[in-house]
Order: sequence, then C-alpha cells, then structure tokens
Amino acid sequence: MLDHCPGAANLRTPTLSIKKCPQCGEEVELFSNDISVKCSNCGFVVYNDIESCVQWCKHAKECVGEEMYNKIMSMKREPVQKK
Repeated sequence: MLDHCPGAANLRTPTLSIKKCPQCGEEVELFSNDISVKCSNCGFVVYNDIESCVQWCKHAKECVGEEMYNKIMSMKREPVQKK
C-alpha cells in the first residue's frame, strides 16, 4: 500500500508554473499548492486551476493534511474577484 496517493504529489511537493496575468499580461509565478497570487505589476488576483483528487476523494484530508485540504476546499467556495 502506498504511503500517499500519487494524485496529490504536486500538493505535497509543489511545482512552479508561470501564468500570464489576465489584467496586464505580466508573468506571474504560481506554485501548485497556491490557491491564488497577486500580480506584482497590477495587483490583480490570479487563481490556480487546481484540479485535484482532493475535491472528491474521501481520504483526501488524511492524505494531504487538514490545512491543505481546507485551503483547497475553500477555493471552491470563494467567489472569483475581479478588479
């Protein structure tokens, strides 16, 4: 049996991705375990498109930890901010 499922690997060991700010086009660094980051150029909030088993797996809280679980699940409840 695995210690942790491979589906949550990017949450436990974050990976970096570069996104473009939809407001100004500046590059924004976003780690796989970030819910959102502010663009350093214009302040627009850029959200991470986390598609994860955490959202549906009944063992998710045990697998990734309660803090990360709550962080990801709160993202689904927050309205998207527009500037």
